[in-house]
Order: sequence, then C-alpha cells, then structure tokens
Amino acid sequence: MNIQPIDDRLLIERVEQGEEKVGSIIIPDTAKEKPQMGVVSAVGTDETMQETFKVGDTVLFAKFAGDELKHDGREYLILSRSDVLAILR
Repeated sequence: MNIQPIDDRLLIERVEQGEEKVGSIIIPDTAKEKPQMGVVSAVGTDETMQETFKVGDTVLFAKFAGDELKHDGREYLILSRSDVLAILR
C-alpha cells in the first residue's frame, strides 16, 4: 500500500539525529525531543505544492505540526503546507 497525500499536504519521514551528550551525561531517548526535520516521501495533489516540493527534499517544520502515522515499520508525518517552515538545500 502506497500513501498518497491529497490537496496541500506532504508525507514526511523524520530525519533521526545522532545520540546527544551533555558533558559525560547521555540523554535517554525518552527525554529527547523529536527532530523537526524530515525528508519528503510524497507530495499532495495540489499543483502549487508539486511545483514547490519534490520527493527527497529536506524540510524544517513546526514543532507540534502534523499527524503521526506508522506504516511498514517506519514513522511518518502528514503535514499541511502551513506547517512547513523551510526547505533545506
């Protein structure tokens, strides 16, 4: 099953960050914040969205944006255009 977002939405796969250390203290996974960057996996059906975003683009999005979804063992977010803050190039 493929996931195809509709209208002005994007399917994003989060980019995992490396292990975080503060001095000699390792911060456990439960205390870490989820990354606010991700890679575009699919673009919605809106023509303007398809011109702006391409599969493979890395984007920065708002902290509490989108709806989380798990598919085939991977975690994704479905974001609206307004949740995307920047495209990182």
